[in-house]
Amino acid sequence: MKSRKREKRKQTTMLTGRIFVGALLLMILAAACGKEETPEPEPEPIVEDQTIDEPEPEPEPEPEPEPEPELTTAYPVIGEREEKDGKIQSYLTGQWTKKEQATRRPIAVMIPNNAPALPQYGLSRAAIIYEAPVEGRITRLMAVLEDFDDLDRVGPVRSSRDYYVYQAMGYEAIYCNWGLAVPYVEELINRPNYYNVSAAVTGIHNPADEAYGRYKRPGYATEFTGYLFIGGLFDAVERLGYDWNYDDAYVPPFLFVADDVRAEYADNEAASYIYPGGKSGKNSGGYGAYHPYFEYHEDDHLYYRYQDGKKQIDEYSGNQLTVSNVVFQYCHGEVRDSHDYLAFGVHGEGEAIVFTNGRVIKGTWKRFDGDFTPAKFYDENDEEIIFNQGSTWVCNIWDEYGEFVEYGQE
Repeated sequence: MKSRKREKRKQTTMLTGRIFVGALLLMILAAACGKEETPEPEPEPIVEDQTIDEPEPEPEPEPEPEPEPELTTAYPVIGEREEKDGKIQSYLTGQWTKKEQATRRPIAVMIPNNAPALPQYGLSRAAIIYEAPVEGRITRLMAVLEDFDDLDRVGPVRSSRDYYVYQAMGYEAIYCNWGLAVPYVEELINRPNYYNVSAAVTGIHNPADEAYGRYKRPGYATEFTGYLFIGGLFDAVERLGYDWNYDDAYVPPFLFVADDVRAEYADNEAASYIYPGGKSGKNSGGYGAYHPYFEYHEDDHLYYRYQDGKKQIDEYSGNQLTVSNVVFQYCHGEVRDSHDYLAFGVHGEGEAIVFTNGRVIKGTWKRFDGDFTPAKFYDENDEEIIFNQGSTWVCNIWDEYGEFVEYGQE
């Protein structure tokens, strides 16, 4: 009996163990079923060590070259001045000139042009001759010279008018005159920034008597015997402390054709005779008293000056006065007072005619940049007129009498 109970207890114990193991297995299985299987990561592909050439960037397009500016002139012109063999091209003539002369200020000398004063001395050496009416309906000249070192004198010399002073200022010239500076010149000519070498007369605050003297001219009135002496001029400029050098802002008055080229203007009207006061010479615009005119010679391309029916001669050279270019600059004029003193508007703009190579170029003159810049000359297309190299004669034409101007072939 006792052994049977023991056997039964043993069986019960074995059963309980099996149940426990089974339950444990079921729990493990359930836990395993509740988890998602994590896929194993795929192996990374093996990449061989190699350099991958990236595509080169497309080159940026090169900027197209700017087109060269079209020449606005029909002829090549003198550009930047260059020294050669001690010479350089003149601002006033375009011709090769000694450097020490072409790089310094010129002188502007007042010279009478009425018959009792002729012949004048040294005019053939002028780069520019400016002619304008004065009281009495005659003209007076202003000779602008840069080549004067070997001259002993220039003249005879007479008094100033303010429109001549303004023209000289445009060339940055040292202004030379002998005569009363009143009533319209005194304030202008004595300005501290204006260079003048003037004889000691009323209205001149810093006279330069060392530059002037009398020269015997038998049969001439005393007023036509006063001259500018070049040695005294240099002494006066030094004493007064004037600077011979052009200002850095200097503006040349003309545009000149290049060397070995001629500005022909073959399509323009031809004119071999030029009459600033008309062919009859009877107008009252200043050019009537002595009937001046110019005659063009095709063989040497020069304009020959005549006055009072005769060749106008330079006493210094003994030759007739000639120039390469003639300019008519039309200016409004007025009579200032009962003494017939005149005024001309030489600033602003007006009509102009340039005569060169026997041809006529109509256009305008313009001067808007102040006293120390010159008038510039433009054709009807507003292009600056090209001058032939050589000296130039500028006639101030009283606009109100411009109808009397004549020119043409004969």
